[in-house]
Amino acid sequence: MTQKKNSRDRAVFATRFGAIATTVGSAVGLGNIWRFPYEAGIHGGGAFLICYMAFVFLIGIPVICAEFCMGRQTRSNIFGAYRKLRPGSPWYLAGYIGILASILILSFYSVVAGWTVEYCLTSAFGQLDFTDTATGHRQFMEMTTGWRPVVWTVVFLLCNFIILIGGVTKGIERASNILMPLLFLLLVSFCINSFTMPGFYEGLSFLFSPDFSKITPSVLLGALGQAFFSLSIGLGCMMTYASYFNNNSRLGKTAMTTALLDSMVAVLAGIIIFPAVFSFGLSPEAGPTLVFEVLPYIFSQLPAGVIWSTLFFLLLFLASLTSTVSMSEISITYFCEEKKMSRQRATIVSSLLGLAGGLVCALSFGPLSHVTICGQTFFSLFDYLSSNICLPLGGMICCVFVGWFVDKKIIRDQFTDRGKYRFPLLGVLVFCLKWICPIAIFVIFLNSIGLLHL
Repeated sequence: MTQKKNSRDRAVFATRFGAIATTVGSAVGLGNIWRFPYEAGIHGGGAFLICYMAFVFLIGIPVICAEFCMGRQTRSNIFGAYRKLRPGSPWYLAGYIGILASILILSFYSVVAGWTVEYCLTSAFGQLDFTDTATGHRQFMEMTTGWRPVVWTVVFLLCNFIILIGGVTKGIERASNILMPLLFLLLVSFCINSFTMPGFYEGLSFLFSPDFSKITPSVLLGALGQAFFSLSIGLGCMMTYASYFNNNSRLGKTAMTTALLDSMVAVLAGIIIFPAVFSFGLSPEAGPTLVFEVLPYIFSQLPAGVIWSTLFFLLLFLASLTSTVSMSEISITYFCEEKKMSRQRATIVSSLLGLAGGLVCALSFGPLSHVTICGQTFFSLFDYLSSNICLPLGGMICCVFVGWFVDKKIIRDQFTDRGKYRFPLLGVLVFCLKWICPIAIFVIFLNSIGLLHL
């Protein structure tokens, strides 16, 4: 079956803007606005940023290109993409890694996203009490235990379902066309507010003035991991979305745009957070609690703090939603194309799987906190299996597969639109996929499972 016929049989994004908005939305999430600031905070700010951006170009963009190539060439789900490119080989089994990872991540990610929903609404009604950081910590613990997280996880997954049930163009693309501009508008508004803070220059100096003496193996590994996970690579999101690209989409340019906009969101998050932290004499090394405990305290000290706090958690909610939509689409396309389900039924099945996993993850902070597997709660186990094992393995396999086993004519055709325009970096791309990316991702994998300590 030719690619042109596949294009008619299968949904495609209606516009170039929609294609970019959805792929950027897939990459942009809590990893940019939540994880990047605390990773930069504990790893020295500017030195971490330099390393992070270097790895985005050396690792992130080539892996996105590999997923784009596989997705548009085959116009198939992650499972079918491997099978179509190497018929009769066991490479298709790699597709199961991505599908499993997407369900695991959707499960625990939706719990954190549910926290953002509760924080947003509680803040809007003026019920957040962050008179000091100790009070903020106590309120956070109260909000994340018991049965309350279950309610907000269900609410978030329902929002996710409403977008997905609309399909590719009327659901995912239409929502991304609205949500992504709104997300960037909120980011810019917060950045403008940062200019008015007394710690603005100190915060920017921390983020943009690198102290190269602080670049240690730990910083390098942290930046490498952040670049990898922030871009949602190794999961199959980019491959799935690329299967909806039309034939006029320039893959190299789209990959570059996606990576740069994703990195821009991370940097903007740093511009928002670090001036606020320094303005109130707090530590940028607060770690994962920075967003849910430290920032609400800061917002409570600002004029119109309720408004800023509400908008910030709305920002987190939007970023979370664009990411979980892409995660869900991985399993939905699999169910539709491999199990021959209707779009509606596949969306319901995928959502129910995410809901089942989300419920046990939400309860792992309260009623199920005593239930552990290998010493880990459901939440931490799902996080560990997906982030530390499935994603690095999926990314490494994708690089090796495209770099070594996919016909170079296919790669050349996909990135030059069959010779219509030049792609001078094709040789560099293949070299990175063959050597640099697999080795770097393997280092991430060894470090994430505790076999490498530098």
